[in-house]
Amino acid sequence: MGGRAFSFRLLYCGTFSQFRSGRQTPSVPLRVGLKLSSLIKLIVRVGSGLNHPLSCYRSRLVSQFLSALLSLLCLSQEYTVDVFFRQSWKDERLKFHGPMNILPLNNLMASKIWTPDTFFHNGKKSVAHNMTMPNKLLRIMEDGTLLYTMRLTVQAECPMHLEDFPMDSHSCPLKFGSYAYTKTEVTYIWSRNASQSVDVAPDGSRLNQYDLVGQSVGKETIKSSTGEYTVMTAHFHLKRKIGYFVIQTYLPCIMTVILSQVSFWLNRESVPARTVFGVTTVLTMTTLSISARNSLPKVAYATAMDWFIAVCYAFVFSALIEFATVNYFTKRGWAWDGKSVISDKKKEAAITKKNNAYAVAVANYAPNITKDSTLPTISKCALGNLNKTTAETKPEQNKKTFNSVSKIDRISRIMFPVLFGSFNLVYWATYLNREPVIKDLDPSK
Repeated sequence: MGGRAFSFRLLYCGTFSQFRSGRQTPSVPLRVGLKLSSLIKLIVRVGSGLNHPLSCYRSRLVSQFLSALLSLLCLSQEYTVDVFFRQSWKDERLKFHGPMNILPLNNLMASKIWTPDTFFHNGKKSVAHNMTMPNKLLRIMEDGTLLYTMRLTVQAECPMHLEDFPMDSHSCPLKFGSYAYTKTEVTYIWSRNASQSVDVAPDGSRLNQYDLVGQSVGKETIKSSTGEYTVMTAHFHLKRKIGYFVIQTYLPCIMTVILSQVSFWLNRESVPARTVFGVTTVLTMTTLSISARNSLPKVAYATAMDWFIAVCYAFVFSALIEFATVNYFTKRGWAWDGKSVISDKKKEAAITKKNNAYAVAVANYAPNITKDSTLPTISKCALGNLNKTTAETKPEQNKKTFNSVSKIDRISRIMFPVLFGSFNLVYWATYLNREPVIKDLDPSK
């Protein structure tokens, strides 16, 4: 669990009322205005005999949180917070007068007087720090007000709705209240309004994957077989940072789709190259889709990233199907045919033999015969025509028939990029401009 986080201050107040029927009354009578020495003797002598305050004075029970959020785990949907838990309440029996206004006591005295039995309702695990000594502080004011501070590390639940992952926002609650006393015996109320009850330090929210966008407080009542209990709740509204997922998932998916569309610009006869493009990109998208789910709990619904990967996979697979379609309608005239090659060689041999016959006929004129001035011209014309015929024949022998660019490829070169670009515009405009959906999770709203 790494990363530093935020600190906050939580204040609440409450009143204590008299015990109802069936409750044991305190064994110590109410005495107001003890001397300082008498008060210490009373605490030491009575020990744990100081129970719930008998007096029904309307006093303020104030609690203060100074905490640092250590981590937030999406996979297990829980977070860990380091809390300096400060509680303050008033006990009329502990009023005193003496040379000092504040009486500091060690942590052993905390077990000898009454303290609120506050606990965390959604806490999975809580640890009290004891190094090098128990991290506790107890002070008694002259008017009977007590300040009790202890350091805790609380591992609490944080329910998450991941439909918008990784552009999601969450409201992580920290719920606390009395364990044994019902709301008729111990009542918690916020001493300030909702905007001032939780105070976050400027450098307190430094989680690696989240930003603190706000905080709020609430109050609710839960019912059980033993009665109704007051539960105080502080909500911490967090928004996930998308940078990590852009680098690890979104950019590779976009580049894979673009790579699959390169095959549209290859020759339709380049079967091996286009096959490699199609199969490789499909396998790459499969790997990316599997790795993207590793950091998420196994939820039964699709997240925003799942939809993006699914559309990218559809584009890549469509590019492979497009190549298969183009290849199916491609003519095979350019392929090697053994019979046609043998036939061409026979034609070449026949033409060569015919040319030799013309040459012999021209050369067999008798030397004593005066050649007509037109004969050389005829001979040259004949040979010229033969050479011309041979020259025209050879290119036809070596000529291969290639297919033109497929009409399907021409359409795909334009349609695929336009559709993919339009999808990205709609996708990012929808999710990046969406307001954090966190108020619905706050019972105080």
